[in-house]
Amino acid sequence: MLRLKKIALIVSLVAAMTISVTACGDKKDNANNDSSKATTETKADKGEVKDDYTVKLGYYNCDHMTGACIAKDAGIFEELGLNVEVTGNGKVPQAMSAGQMDVGYIGVNGVFNSTVKGAPMVIGANNHKGGSYYLIVSDDIKEGKDLLGQKLGIGSKPEKSTGWVQFADRLNIPREGSNYEAIDFGASRDAFVALKTGQIKGFTACDPWGSLVEYEGAGHILAVDSKLEGEEWGVCCTYTLNKNFVKDHPELAKKMILAHSKAIQYIYTHPVKSAKIFAENYNVPEEVALMTIYKKTVGEDRTLTWKIDPEEIKRELKWKQDGEFVDATVKYEDVVDSKLLDESGADDFDNFIAEKVDPIFPIGMSYEDWKVKANEIDK
Repeated sequence: MLRLKKIALIVSLVAAMTISVTACGDKKDNANNDSSKATTETKADKGEVKDDYTVKLGYYNCDHMTGACIAKDAGIFEELGLNVEVTGNGKVPQAMSAGQMDVGYIGVNGVFNSTVKGAPMVIGANNHKGGSYYLIVSDDIKEGKDLLGQKLGIGSKPEKSTGWVQFADRLNIPREGSNYEAIDFGASRDAFVALKTGQIKGFTACDPWGSLVEYEGAGHILAVDSKLEGEEWGVCCTYTLNKNFVKDHPELAKKMILAHSKAIQYIYTHPVKSAKIFAENYNVPEEVALMTIYKKTVGEDRTLTWKIDPEEIKRELKWKQDGEFVDATVKYEDVVDSKLLDESGADDFDNFIAEKVDPIFPIGMSYEDWKVKANEIDK
C-alpha cells in the first residue's frame, strides 16, 4: 500500500490542511492500481491545492448511483481530503441548474434536456452503462399481453418514457398509456408497496426494487431495459458537474471524479462491505443489496463504470433524438468534457477490470458462487 506523506503547512502559526491520498488501497480497502501512482497525481495530490470548500453532491435513490454513499461511508472522501455534503433522492438536475448543487449522479435524459434549457452542466465521467431498468410485475403476469388493461405504475404518459418504450417494444405490446390503467407514483418504494399489497400489477424501477420484490416473493422481473436496439450499449446515468463549480474549483472537480472512480472500484472489489453500506442507505436487507451489486458488477455485465466511451454516449443521444425524447439540437460536445477525467488521476477502467476483477469475479459467474467468493474477500 502506497501513501503520500502528509505535508504540514504552517502559516501565521495556524495549522492549515493535511491532505492524504492513496493509490493502491488503504485501511478502508479502497481499490486502486499501483502502476498509476507515478503518473496520475493531480495538483491536489501533491499538496499544491488548499481548498476547503464543501462540495454539494446529489444522487437518486437508485442502485446505479450508489457510488455517492459508498464514497462517503467507505471513507473515500475523507482519504482524499474532500469535504462533501451528500444529499439523496433530491431533484438533482433542478438543483444543479439553480446553482444549489455542485456534482450529481444524473440520468442522461436529464442532462441532455437540461442542457437545452441552458443549465450549466457537463458530464465529467460515466457512471452506468445501458439501462438496467426493470419492469416488475406480480406473479400472475406471465407475458406482455397480460398487462393490457391492468393498473400499472408506469407513469400517466408512459409513451414519453424511454424505459417503458423499450419494454413495450420488446414485449410486443402498445406503448400508449391508454391501453393500461397507467398511474404515477412519487417514489419507487410506494410502487413496491402497492404491488406487494395487490393494488397494482406492475411498475417500472431500477434496483433495489426488482431484487426486493423477488426476495420477498411479491413478484418477478418481466423485462430488463439494458442495451439499445441492435444490442449495443448506450448510457444510463452519468457523473455530472456544475460548470460554475468546475470553473471556481477545478482541482476539487478532478478530485471528485477521482473519488467517484475509487467508489466504483470499491464496489467491484469489496462487494460485501459495499452491500452493507448500500443496505443501510437504501433501507433494504443486506441480501437484497448483494443481489443488486451482483447485477451491477457481474450478472448484467460490468455496467458500473467511470469510463467515458464517446460512441456509447453518441449512440444513446442519437437513439433518443430519433425517438424525439431529446431535442435534436443537443450535441455530444455540448454535454461531455472528458478532460476532467483525463486529468483526475483515475485508473484506466478496462485495465482495472482485467487485472482486479476478471480473475476473481468473471462474467458468467453464478450469484451463489459470487457470494461465496465475495464473503471470503470481505470476511
